[in-house]
Amino acid sequence: MAGSQSEGRLSEVRFLTVAEVATVMRVSKMTVYRLVHSGELTAVRVGRSFRVPEHAVHEYLRGAFQETA
Repeated sequence: MAGSQSEGRLSEVRFLTVAEVATVMRVSKMTVYRLVHSGELTAVRVGRSFRVPEHAVHEYLRGAFQETA
């Protein structure tokens, strides 16, 4: 039963491409790749490309914003 709940939530997750994340964050794609490879930004590898959960981008930006405040 718990598995079906997590599957339901997973279907609600919106995944972004590296290019989309770069646009949202207003940085280069290389910067996004560096964040993914360093583990600072959560991503899922799909074939040879990465997909970043939208909530991971928001969490990263929220954390970065709190560090500067």
